[in-house]
Amino acid sequence: MTRRRVAITGLGMVSPYGDGVDAFFAHLLAGRSAVRLLQTEDKPRPLNMPFVTCSGFDAGAALGKPLAGMMERFAHLGVASAFDAWRDAGLERLAADPAERENWACIWGTALGGILAFEKGYRDLWQNGRERLSPLSVVMGMNNAVNAHLSIQLGLGGISMSHTVACASSTVAIGEAFRRVRDGDATVAITGGSDATQAYGVAKAWEAMRLVAPGNEDTAFMACRPFSSDRAGLVLGEGGAAMVLEDWDHAVARGARIHAEIVGYGSSCDRSHLVRPEADGQARALRAALADSGLGVDEIGYVNAHGTATVEGDPVEVTALRQVFGDRAPRLAVSATKSMHGHLLGAAGAIEALATVLALREGAIPPTAHLQGRLDPACEGVDHVFEGREGVPLRAALSNSFAFGGSNAVLAFRAAPAP
Repeated sequence: MTRRRVAITGLGMVSPYGDGVDAFFAHLLAGRSAVRLLQTEDKPRPLNMPFVTCSGFDAGAALGKPLAGMMERFAHLGVASAFDAWRDAGLERLAADPAERENWACIWGTALGGILAFEKGYRDLWQNGRERLSPLSVVMGMNNAVNAHLSIQLGLGGISMSHTVACASSTVAIGEAFRRVRDGDATVAITGGSDATQAYGVAKAWEAMRLVAPGNEDTAFMACRPFSSDRAGLVLGEGGAAMVLEDWDHAVARGARIHAEIVGYGSSCDRSHLVRPEADGQARALRAALADSGLGVDEIGYVNAHGTATVEGDPVEVTALRQVFGDRAPRLAVSATKSMHGHLLGAAGAIEALATVLALREGAIPPTAHLQGRLDPACEGVDHVFEGREGVPLRAALSNSFAFGGSNAVLAFRAAPAP
């Protein structure tokens, strides 16, 4: 089978910064945190925890009120980010030829899907005493809502599917979309992930696991501290991120801008524990991505780490990187951008993949915020990025996602040739 090169021609997102892709990366490079204290009056008890929200996002303005009215928030975030990526790729300017688009795909990732729709339904039934729910409840709550709407709105007649693999959902979706284009099953694929985690039940469930970082109004912005000696847990966030993957020759023929090239995808399972990560399993996914890409460890200049700031998870990831990169590890730049945009669960891999692509495109590496002077000795052995670095000649980079259930997924990217 002939393997095709796969270009990334479109990037889009709805981020907590609310300023678009380029401004998002500028915020990351400057080490600016979007984490704030979330205080709600939800019953039976209020929430009071650090959180990341896309508070400035207006779904009606972004999508039009009729379309937005058919979706709940995870789909709003996903479809809006995908529309941005589609426009960035310049595909809306192509003639809408249904025959050409018969093999154009949409592959999406989400961990929670329409959980807000279902939570609202449960409240209406059991708390508010209603006997009937909205007839849209099922279609708003289904996990494949984003790819269904995108396929309809963009006229995509090819593969339409969603992946739910906990915190690796959108990384898996991007990896599977990459394989479809590389293997000739699709000429174009729009892919990424979205999640809306601001549900009372979701927040309380994570809180019950004792994995959520505490914080007050003054310190919430630095609640997420991956790799630090005083890290205390993750910070939940919401958002959506998307990219357009395209057959390289197709992209070049139409004069598309190529942000970067996606060259490899690796996955594995720890096969040992539901929530306790395991370095050997993560290392297998890293090696699989490198083998798939044909890249050597000396060619990788940056890794966007999964780095959630959990006490157990961060040292395991560094151990896996040391296992794979060996003597190269101390010179391997590593950062965890979750320290600034929070953990978007199923959307985390997508927003971090975009950050990795932008690092390659701009020759700049965002930091792990709040890490200076706090590095845990158990996380030593790689080149942690304490402050944003610019003017870095990056050739290739990896983006890691390691999920509950022991599911590991890694994406490999290469910088696009200079135009």
